[in-house]
Amino acid sequence: MKVLFLTQWYPNRYDDMAGLFVRNHAEAVVRQGVDVCVLYCHPVEPHQLADLAGEEFQAVEQTTNGVREIYVYHSGSALTALLRGRDELFLRWGMPDICQLNVLSKTAFLAYEMFWRWKIPYVLVEHWSGYLPANGDFLRNNTPLKRKLYQHIARRAKCILPVSAQLKTAMQACGIRNNHWQLIHNVVYDCFFLPSERPALQPPYELLHVSCFDEKAKNVRGILNAIHLLLQQRRDFRLTLIGDGADFLADKAYADQLGLTPDHVRFVGEKTPFEVCTAMQHSHAFILFSRYENAPVVLSECMAVGLPVIATKVGGIPEMVNTHTGVLVPSEDWHALAAAITKMLDQLPAYHPATIRSFGDKYSYEKVGKQLLQLYESVLS
Repeated sequence: MKVLFLTQWYPNRYDDMAGLFVRNHAEAVVRQGVDVCVLYCHPVEPHQLADLAGEEFQAVEQTTNGVREIYVYHSGSALTALLRGRDELFLRWGMPDICQLNVLSKTAFLAYEMFWRWKIPYVLVEHWSGYLPANGDFLRNNTPLKRKLYQHIARRAKCILPVSAQLKTAMQACGIRNNHWQLIHNVVYDCFFLPSERPALQPPYELLHVSCFDEKAKNVRGILNAIHLLLQQRRDFRLTLIGDGADFLADKAYADQLGLTPDHVRFVGEKTPFEVCTAMQHSHAFILFSRYENAPVVLSECMAVGLPVIATKVGGIPEMVNTHTGVLVPSEDWHALAAAITKMLDQLPAYHPATIRSFGDKYSYEKVGKQLLQLYESVLS
């Protein structure tokens, strides 16, 4: 079986962390013995044009953990780049049996063209928070005509696989219709499932936050407000923040403005998934104070490690977090967040790592890969 992944986001030469969840889905399928190729087109910024060596389009092929990946870096039309990529794909790999479209975007037009011309079926895996009311990008950034085109392409998919039930509801509210829906989980790296010693349940307590530092979504400053309040009551903890992004420097400056020193708040920048895993293994609790989310991979990783979480009651998070795995707080209420941190630190023995890990089993490569394989077989039969 040959499966083509068409994706809006994917790790690339300019950002090796972008769309890792798509690569993980592809690798999960490869582990089931499927021949997988990913086609990804990436626009090159003006200051990066020298990388194209004078060409408008540049095709690059590589293999990562058994996944064949064809990149088209370009300075021209995105749709033309997709067609160039399709031609390179057919030349180098041949024609797929089925396509997995990741996110309704320009790549959807290629999936639909291949279905219309060659009867190659496609499924849609959706991760995008743009459908959620708190985000609103699907309705705001697409013209009525483009929305109708996307809605038509979604109806023709053999199945739509959102990463949360809440995302399905939000998509339907945006006019996305299909007769077949199936929930699909994100994949967690193997290292998070390896046995590891949990830290002693005694001060100093280690708190952890990992994100892309996008204030619109992640509300890191709300976490900093809660920590500032908490430090007036107790000083037996330290918060480490991992990640990078558009608001990283501004958030760091905000921490300085609040007088939060590295003794209690550390910004350590972007880390590899393996370094994030190690940080989770050595932490007592994880904090996610997002304004909106679908199904955050970091929460799945926490469950695989056995780390309790404090997160906001938004999007798909309530589908992931229960009384055994953590605590939910209202979005924007950093007073409630501070209270929840105190309560969790005082009741850490009530959170059993083995129980938390049992809720993380469903995020493994094997479980997700088998689900996707069964779906492909059902579609092709």
